[in-house]
Amino acid sequence: MAARHHNRLSTKATAWESGQAIVEFSLVMFILFFIVFAIIDFSRAIYDLQVMSGITREGSNLASRGTDLPSTVAALIAESTTLDLQNNGRIIVTAVTNNGGTNKITGQVSQGGISAGSKVGQGVGTAATLPAAAASMLGPNQTIYVTEVFYSYESITPIGQLFNLTLPSPLYDVAYF
Repeated sequence: MAARHHNRLSTKATAWESGQAIVEFSLVMFILFFIVFAIIDFSRAIYDLQVMSGITREGSNLASRGTDLPSTVAALIAESTTLDLQNNGRIIVTAVTNNGGTNKITGQVSQGGISAGSKVGQGVGTAATLPAAAASMLGPNQTIYVTEVFYSYESITPIGQLFNLTLPSPLYDVAYF
């Protein structure tokens, strides 16, 4: 009889341990999926920032080699198929000239699917705002070309919607040549 009583306790303990294992497994899997989804979304964001960096450099490089601003923007939009800037972003190429010690916008072209304003300035003939490093490159009667890319990043995993986590949107990158 004692052996029988011992088996009952053993069976109850095994069932309780099985339930505990399921709960622990569920918690571990939740944490694992959270980490995997976070890695996927942040990796995509880093990749998109690298693509944007290449686009801004290419845009300023094209404009500084003599390509007119509308053609430069059209080429960048065509090149940016991985980001679809035509619908989910905006490219702004601005020519800034130092006229007598004052930086003025001498040309500006913008294209894309989201609304975003240039951080350099708005409108031809208005004053341009350049960071100190870019302004120091600009000598009297010289022109610098600024390419800005804005991109509306959206997460592809449920982690963004589930926890309401957002990256700075739109993502932004700029290059000065």
